[in-house]
Amino acid sequence: MSIELRDVSKRFGPVAAVDRVSFKVDDGELVALLGPSGGGKTTVLRMIAGLEDPTAGDILVRGERVNDVPVQRRNIGFVFQGYALFKTMSVADNIAFGLKIKKWPAGDRAARVEELLRLFGLEGLGRRFPHQLSGGQRQRVAIARALAPRPSVLLLDEPFGAVDAKIRQELRDWLVRMHDELSVTTVFVTHDQEEAMEVASRIVIFSRGRLEQVGRPRVVYEEPANEFVARFIGVLNVLELRVEGGVARLDELTFPAHGVPEGQGLRIGFRPYAVQVSRNPREHRYRATLRHVYFLGVLMRLELETPSGLVVRSRITKDEFTRLGLAEGDVVSFQVREYRVLARDGEPLGPEVSAMHHAGTLGEGI
Repeated sequence: MSIELRDVSKRFGPVAAVDRVSFKVDDGELVALLGPSGGGKTTVLRMIAGLEDPTAGDILVRGERVNDVPVQRRNIGFVFQGYALFKTMSVADNIAFGLKIKKWPAGDRAARVEELLRLFGLEGLGRRFPHQLSGGQRQRVAIARALAPRPSVLLLDEPFGAVDAKIRQELRDWLVRMHDELSVTTVFVTHDQEEAMEVASRIVIFSRGRLEQVGRPRVVYEEPANEFVARFIGVLNVLELRVEGGVARLDELTFPAHGVPEGQGLRIGFRPYAVQVSRNPREHRYRATLRHVYFLGVLMRLELETPSGLVVRSRITKDEFTRLGLAEGDVVSFQVREYRVLARDGEPLGPEVSAMHHAGTLGEGI
């Protein structure tokens, strides 16, 4: 394993910023640490780098415990969120800074800087200063500087948070290509779910200092370990129902509730893509008014309001939206194809259930 954390905790006084976290990163992987602000992900990154000492547990790099190894000897490149470039140094001198510290010969330094300028698409910019560069160029210089001494691990803290959306997308694509070419074990922190899903080979999800789930993007989206993950990764419709006569009910919506005690509350969740919509108000059991339509490029997000005032979110392709001929204000019908029974944070979710399989058209045949 290139990086491994074993029951690592970090306390700042009475506050547990990281609580008994364990996970592994393989050689050559590109892994995202994802979670809301205050979740502990940056503290984990800083402990791997040696900038923070763990209160408990072990950190291993290439199988060797590094808890007591100073940051200078860990052979780890670290890129800070705000670039942290030296304003009075040229681009070339910024990239060469770590090589000077490690006393590389001048000829080797110059050759390595030229190699990185070419690799990172910064040719001709070596004599410029940071204030003469765009945000995307400054970020690439920061990463080039971290990679110059040929570290075994690259750590990135919110690497694209300081640039606009267009540049951020370009940098995401560039990071994936750079990683594929160099195969450097890379761990990056982000609070952007889309960024993590698009860039990382695996995602480590944090909440309040705890590790909630580790998995490939598709797995954490389609098989969330608990409700926090289900809500945090993507959009989730959540309904609070009560069991009456063997059926979990919320206003006009009903779900199968076999084996659930009478009168007990039941919470279910389903993704917007599981909500099937028809312009024919009689095709599916439930009626609703299409209140809002949001254009998302190739997708459309629909907000449906039932007669009782309940709002359900659906997501369909632009082509399907056009084929159906939908417009705001239309009376439509809908059904939910799959859903999950939700549990409290830290508890496993119920399996995904096909509502149509268990209940015909949702709510019938129960």
